[in-house]
Amino acid sequence: MKLKWIEIIEFAKKFRKELHKNPELTWEEIDTAKAIRATLKAHYTPYKEFAHTGTVVTLAPNAKGTHIALRGDIDALEIDEQTTVPYKSQKPNCMHACGHDGHTATLLATAIWLKQYEDQLPGPVSLVFQPAEEGGHGAKKMLEEEALKGVEFIYGWHNWPAIKFGQAICPDGVVMAGNGTFHIDINGQGGHSSQPEISKDPVLAASAITMALQQIVSRRIAPQKAGVVSVTSIDARSGLTTIPSHAKIEGSIRIPDLKTRDEVAKSIKEIAQNTAKAYNTEAIVEFRNRYSPTINHENAASSMREKLEEVLGKDYKSDIATPIMASEDFSYYLQEIPGAFALIGSNDGQEKHTKPCHNAYYDFNDELIEPVCKVFTKLANLECEFI
Repeated sequence: MKLKWIEIIEFAKKFRKELHKNPELTWEEIDTAKAIRATLKAHYTPYKEFAHTGTVVTLAPNAKGTHIALRGDIDALEIDEQTTVPYKSQKPNCMHACGHDGHTATLLATAIWLKQYEDQLPGPVSLVFQPAEEGGHGAKKMLEEEALKGVEFIYGWHNWPAIKFGQAICPDGVVMAGNGTFHIDINGQGGHSSQPEISKDPVLAASAITMALQQIVSRRIAPQKAGVVSVTSIDARSGLTTIPSHAKIEGSIRIPDLKTRDEVAKSIKEIAQNTAKAYNTEAIVEFRNRYSPTINHENAASSMREKLEEVLGKDYKSDIATPIMASEDFSYYLQEIPGAFALIGSNDGQEKHTKPCHNAYYDFNDELIEPVCKVFTKLANLECEFI
């Protein structure tokens, strides 16, 4: 017997809250994967396992039409939740603070719904429950294990509190920035705080480097280009009367293309080393590439915008500036497979839905599950009534 549309949506909301209570970090999503797979089994939906905790369902595998994939990420973050919701995380310093619980529940609801109409699907549909999006390069691992073999187009999304509920963006070209991290070790010569003249102060050098790095976006990147350079950590802990021998600066960058990433990395190295030298210290700089920009393919983005308009209405387009300077490992898929990624607004005015992702007071807006399931169903080209 087929489940009603509303029954599946309500189930997904409950499932989401259970995931929220029991989050798991990148590459540790064991119980999350078990819950996904148990639900799929309960609905007679076969699946394959990839990348340890990844799961892929392929419906209508022999259908003659275009093979599409729909993706949801499943991992949580190392954040100590501060909300008071009844489904608050039960694990200290582990929280679904980016809405991957909602992404998972939405994809699971889509899988259940599409399974009921599998014989009506014009082409194969793969539903990709992906681990390790939060810095773990899970998408790369899924590709390496050929989890998306045969897929011709792929679609994904992210909830976005900075966009009003009922609105979304899915531009052609760059939708989300690429990123990287920098790690600067400053070596000086420690000493007594009363004798700075015979020391080589790495704290002073670190302060100067931090300020000097701010010129990269304001003076070394053209105003027409997006870019962010953020120093997020300075560590030079010492005694109250001791000048330390060492300081460490760390941070991240966000860029719209790989050429800009290389230019920014070069600038960070030059500025850090030359500034350190000016303060009679030495800087050792390490730069680590992370995710590339997420770049939508024109035809796929056009198709996704069409479905978003059908579901959200003709005024769905948000005027938020793009690219969004956050990063996504969905970029790996789009380097290999044509597709598109959308940011869909979750801000309905409720306080908990205004908090940004990666905030200890964040909460996913469950009212997103139904419209996104409809968008996914339409991308699968299934003609059905949502009843």
